[in-house]
Amino acid sequence: MKPSLLAKAAMALSFTLLSGCLYQSIGKSTGAFLHPVSGHNFVHIGNDEWSRSNALLYFYRTHSQWAADEIEAPSVYIDDSHYFNIRDNSFTWLEVSPGERHIAIRRPLLGLEGMGGFSLSLIADANLMVEPGKVYYLRYNELSEPETPHPDLDPEHPLATGDLQLVTREVAMAFDEIVSTRFLNSDLLAPNHAATSIVEDNQDAAYERDMARLDEEREEEIERLTAEGRYQESPWYWPFGGEATPLETDRKIRERENAYAMIERERERQQELADQASGGWWPF
Repeated sequence: MKPSLLAKAAMALSFTLLSGCLYQSIGKSTGAFLHPVSGHNFVHIGNDEWSRSNALLYFYRTHSQWAADEIEAPSVYIDDSHYFNIRDNSFTWLEVSPGERHIAIRRPLLGLEGMGGFSLSLIADANLMVEPGKVYYLRYNELSEPETPHPDLDPEHPLATGDLQLVTREVAMAFDEIVSTRFLNSDLLAPNHAATSIVEDNQDAAYERDMARLDEEREEEIERLTAEGRYQESPWYWPFGGEATPLETDRKIRERENAYAMIERERERQQELADQASGGWWPF
């Protein structure tokens, strides 16, 4: 007999207690059946509410009886971080860093969604390359396709074939699309972390991802040079025993570390300016 979804969720929780790796939205996954969306009607955010050096993502879910009857709403992740659960007849937005952003939607069961590479129900799993100053509309609907596909996407792209699809502004602004939805408020019954900038989160995630990749590349480079008889490691016990073979990946690692250090310094500078503007900084 196949295990039920509840049994799978219990198994996932048990394994997670041992592994410490868990996808979950406990306390945030309340569906529209229990808590209908009650925010304001759709309106674009003001131009002064986001920076043109970044990109803007709108997520929306049009009304359907299926979505309205949900006890739990699916979770939306950007770069493996949870930000909100998207309920029936709702929209929200996120300001993101330019580059490749990983977008995933997971369906929870009692707030549990999976662990590691295992998901109870993975609805969407796609990478989207976003450019500075551009606005993107992501449409979630399990029952209907958008009027027309996005012309810039390959027909086989995950965001052109699944329940979550990238659509054009023209499609999104049609009468029964995003303009018919309401803002996804954050409240006690369904808190979320959307309608804000997550640029720093994206930058941190990209740095961690790049460093992990470069560490793997470094090991591969050492193995290749060793097999070719061209790798020498400087002995730890004798400082004059010769220099280690220079590695291309070490150069890339230094460049990535320096680039991230510049980002951190800019964050500190911006925080100091904000503190001064608010009167929170006092030189004496």
